[in-house]
Amino acid sequence: MLTQKDERRELFGHPIGLYVLFFTEMWERFSYYGMRAILVLYIVAKTNEENPGMGWTDGEALKLYGWYTMLVYVASIPGGLIADKLIGQKKSVLWGGWILVAGHTILAIQQDWAFFAGLVLIIAGVGLLKPNISTMVGGLYRQGDERRDKGFTIFYIGINIGAFLSALIVGYVGEKIGWHYGFGLAGIGMLAGMLVYQWGQKHLVGIGDYLGAQDNPDKDLMDKPLTKVEKDRMLVMFLSFLLIIVFWGAFEQAGGLMNLYAEQKTDRMLGSFEVPASWFQSVNAFFIITLGTLVAGFWYKWKLKGREGSSLFKMAIGLIIMGCGFLFMRFAAQEYEATGSSAMYWLVLAYLLHTIGELCASPVALSFITKLAPIKYGSFMMGAYFAATGLGNKVAGLLGESAADAGEKTIFTGIFIFTVAVGLIVLAMLKPLKRLTHGAEDLVLDDNDEAEGFELA
Repeated sequence: MLTQKDERRELFGHPIGLYVLFFTEMWERFSYYGMRAILVLYIVAKTNEENPGMGWTDGEALKLYGWYTMLVYVASIPGGLIADKLIGQKKSVLWGGWILVAGHTILAIQQDWAFFAGLVLIIAGVGLLKPNISTMVGGLYRQGDERRDKGFTIFYIGINIGAFLSALIVGYVGEKIGWHYGFGLAGIGMLAGMLVYQWGQKHLVGIGDYLGAQDNPDKDLMDKPLTKVEKDRMLVMFLSFLLIIVFWGAFEQAGGLMNLYAEQKTDRMLGSFEVPASWFQSVNAFFIITLGTLVAGFWYKWKLKGREGSSLFKMAIGLIIMGCGFLFMRFAAQEYEATGSSAMYWLVLAYLLHTIGELCASPVALSFITKLAPIKYGSFMMGAYFAATGLGNKVAGLLGESAADAGEKTIFTGIFIFTVAVGLIVLAMLKPLKRLTHGAEDLVLDDNDEAEGFELA
């Protein structure tokens, strides 16, 4: 059996368990984003083409996309509850991962029943895996550990390595060889992730175990009613979810409206080569990989200098920056109206600002939840965060559908104005919101403190 010291062995200044979860999530995101990159394109592809799809209209495809991506994340609530009340985070990730292998594999079958059955299994699998693997990352660090935000950023880079590779590989296979070959390739990626996770269990001892058993030493923590401090922290988390819904309602135009815009209204020729529309789904991931550590390092130094560096501040700034990216999409739509096509660089510039905004907001939001969530609601609150993300995805689908009547230029301009306005409102309310956290984000730099796992409240 591993000793306590062995359990905490580090690599590059972080627990080895972080890299086990990194590669597990990398392959899970490879499968998910690979499938997502071609999902809408497959649904709208004509049934009589050489690479036939389902032949749906853009509006119908975006409606299904909105419901599907919403349910993927809303399923994180029951997924979190199952972990908290029944089996723990570690087993939830295990079960969810194998359900995902099944779901992506079934999508490779060229039948309508297989398509819908595969989506249902993916919804269930992501619901079990997504909130719990993120919560396990938080459990690797003791309370107040200044490395936590950096750890989540490293984890986030793993997500985006998977997303970057999948959009290029699965996207190309799906568009150029066959949609169902692309779906099958996503399933192979998920299988690789599960093999990594099972191999790395020795580095996750004591992380994500079931906390509700009668013989659990922390049972008293589980039974106690919430204190006023904990209730205040729960309140500010729920308020932050409104910000999350707005953020992802704008950001997730990437897989829907912006994906169709890239295919139908963008000049994608580089010499004699036509860039596959799905490849633009890799631009965001590429920028995250190349800029992730720079943005995290900037905020780390910024906060150590005594400047405002709370998670809510970063999330508001991230929303504003991301929203400004839609100005470039407005210019793209304006160019299309004038000339009949728009340049690829508008999409690239939009994704650049979207990425910087995401790096300010999203990994910080994950870390924020693990800092504030009471121990007995740890996975549930992470599930609620992803549910808010799912509602944002549904909003994204509704906005995409409305583009058929309002026009892309109107939609992109409206998103820019609304997101910037919401970000400014949050900045104006920052002081009272921070008081509700009761110092949960204060740094603790004493290396002699005992690690507390996921005892964060």
